[in-house]
Amino acid sequence: MTQPMTRRTAALAACALLAQPAAGLAQTAPTAQSSVKFGATLSLTGASASIGEDQRRGMLLALEEINARGGVLGQPLQLIVEDTGGRAVSALDAAKKLVSVDKVAAVLGEYSSSLTIPVGQYVVREGLPFVNHGSSSPAVRSIGDGSFSVIGLDDASARFSAQDLWDLGYRKVAFIAPNNAYGQGVAAEFKKNFEQLGGTLATQLLYTAGQSTYRRELQQMERSKPDVFVYSAYGQEAAVINREAFDLGLHQAHPWYAIYHTMCTTDSAPEHVAGQRGIDVRSVGPQGQNFKAAYEARHGHPFKSSYTGYAYDAVRLLAAAVQKAGTTQPDAVKQALRSVANGYEGATGTLTFAADGQRAEQPYQKTVYQGRVQPR
Repeated sequence: MTQPMTRRTAALAACALLAQPAAGLAQTAPTAQSSVKFGATLSLTGASASIGEDQRRGMLLALEEINARGGVLGQPLQLIVEDTGGRAVSALDAAKKLVSVDKVAAVLGEYSSSLTIPVGQYVVREGLPFVNHGSSSPAVRSIGDGSFSVIGLDDASARFSAQDLWDLGYRKVAFIAPNNAYGQGVAAEFKKNFEQLGGTLATQLLYTAGQSTYRRELQQMERSKPDVFVYSAYGQEAAVINREAFDLGLHQAHPWYAIYHTMCTTDSAPEHVAGQRGIDVRSVGPQGQNFKAAYEARHGHPFKSSYTGYAYDAVRLLAAAVQKAGTTQPDAVKQALRSVANGYEGATGTLTFAADGQRAEQPYQKTVYQGRVQPR
């Protein structure tokens, strides 16, 4: 489970910055032993590895910026990243290690809601703050007090996508998503919202994660004679769905529409998704252009997904809360998170927490795949 290279990369990113002058600090640079520690669980291997790595890159850019400005509470910030492999058991083991062994002040994670929920529930039971930066199932609300989300949940995305499909003229939909907390949530919310508009779900399927083929599901969807195929799937699983749909001629015969478009196309061959439309969370807002430029300068290409900025915002917001609290004491940090996230200008836009700790308003964008996912 543990990925030593991943943890070492994050630790070195923090420690290397200790050699830089800390602006505004009169004291000498503190040692690594006196650092403020955050933990993160990420899917760096498995079906969502491409997005997990992009989230890690966003976190490390935030880490560097924070440490270049003197760290948190006059100490360097250290980020300890654990790879979950996209598995719930590994994610929970990683969270337990971060809390009990590494003694982190807070935990950030994950991407799949089926991992985020058990991790978050464990962390809040231990009394620590938990910040969700990538999961959108409405069931995230059940994690409990002390849990916060910098990304909106699927009741909002389902309304947005259902309205967009209706406006595009589609009335009969074939729908597929993963059979887990995320897929079940988005499927139920999409069905409710699309039918309220007057639309019909000709078929709705939930696939089992990790299948080697989805031909049976695709052929069942085709037999329902929909106006459009609507799907939401994790990177490598989506790549199989898109390839097989292309091989079966379904991409050519029907329009395809992706909910969380970059998630669905990150690992797909461009010819398999060319012209595909969808929606996604907005990757950067008005205050995110410097972050976008820094990412592109570092990696030589645009974000791989729309989730990078949410991981970046999560680290910066949590660091700002610890700084405001003046301590890593958990209850003080939780209170400060609510205070800081009240019109907070993040890379992804203005962020305010609702009473339940969830992002009050989530910005979305309509997208099209033309060489990459871009606004339409």
